[in-house]
Amino acid sequence: MSNKEKIITLLEDIPEYKLGYILAYIQGITADDENDDLYCRKLAESYLNDPKSEQEETYTLEECKKEWGLD
Repeated sequence: MSNKEKIITLLEDIPEYKLGYILAYIQGITADDENDDLYCRKLAESYLNDPKSEQEETYTLEECKKEWGLD
């Protein structure tokens, strides 16, 4: 029996309420990695080329905790 056949057989025993989890997982692993990589590259380039970004700003842990209300 192939892996695909085993998966299909196992799906018959999975309760309906759990199928959404399986569907989300399968959709995630079948996503086009090339498109994901391209999107991430464009997002990074946009950030790096944004003159208004605060790339050079640094914050201490204490400053961040205070801003986020964690002190």
